Amino acid sequence: MAETNLGENKKLGFGLMRLPRIEGSDVIDVEQTKQMVDLFMEAGCTYFDTAWIYPGSEEAMRQALVERYPRESYTIATKNAAWAGCKSREDAIEQFETSLRRTNAGYFDYYLLHNLGQNRTNVFDEFDLWNFAFEMKKQGKIRHVGFSFHSTAEELEEILSKHPEAEFVQLQINYADWENNDVQSRKVYEVARTHGKKVVIMEPVKGGLLADPPGSVKELLKEADPDSSYASWAIRFAASLDGVMAVLSGMSNVDQMKDNLSYMKDFKPLNEAEQAVIEKAREAIEAIPIVPCTSCDYCAKVCPMNIGISGTFKCLNLIKLYGNVQRALNEEVFCVINPGKKRANECIGCGACEAEKKGALVFI
Repeated sequence: MAETNLGENKKLGFGLMRLPRIEGSDVIDVEQTKQMVDLFMEAGCTYFDTAWIYPGSEEAMRQALVERYPRESYTIATKNAAWAGCKSREDAIEQFETSLRRTNAGYFDYYLLHNLGQNRTNVFDEFDLWNFAFEMKKQGKIRHVGFSFHSTAEELEEILSKHPEAEFVQLQINYADWENNDVQSRKVYEVARTHGKKVVIMEPVKGGLLADPPGSVKELLKEADPDSSYASWAIRFAASLDGVMAVLSGMSNVDQMKDNLSYMKDFKPLNEAEQAVIEKAREAIEAIPIVPCTSCDYCAKVCPMNIGISGTFKCLNLIKLYGNVQRALNEEVFCVINPGKKRANECIGCGACEAEKKGALVFI
């Protein structure tokens, strides 16, 4: 796949999901965003990532980037979330038209079918959006078609086998989740590369958690390089992988932009010694005691209260690993409440899940 305006060492992508807000409000601070865009462009970086579903992001991109720089000097990626309330193909296509109006970009360098995985995958086939996206490519409104993905390596294999026409894949990859059974960073990366797909990486700092990792990890990283930020290790790990065309960082202020550019403006892959440090950091995270849940959900199937058991354990483990209660509460919305499960405080203590666990252990 030809890479539009992307130099080999300019792998940092500006994710516009967590833009700065005006103090005391939820309004995007466009003036600070302009400063961040200027620093990014001055460093020779060009990849901007947004989505129809990110509130205010596409409009902020128009004001901070599109209205201020020549169109050929940068690349834009945006996404179609057909699973978000669309009742027809026309509804989903309107998302594309809305994104064009919001950004006033004329065309998109990269257009993604957003967040495939589990029950979100089929809607893109049902609405024939793959053919729509490639028709827009023929018309010059899209340069490259791909998709973002949150699920298992097995499902990614199914999608890429069914849709070999996909030109690239956006995956959640970071060193903490490299061998994680839920995220499967290594496995999904290997599936994408086996299919010859270029990779865009999201969540390289695990939603900011690896910018403030567990104490044992901090000690390792600071001993190896006292002057490098914790986030730099995470982003450089992701950018060092073969076949990666962009590593997205959802930067929220000028300081974060400056830090990222300090080591990504002239990116150098991790050397052998640094890779060994990352491996030790991963081992340190894995050594922290957490709830040993495989997310098989056998226990949830017998729960009379429909408690989101595995999702609750996932949130609890976030607190145990990173001490970030707010992030755990946010994750609870995604993996417990939105899927229609009940919170742990509604548990009646009947013990059915414990009996199921014992039965599963005997069966195994």
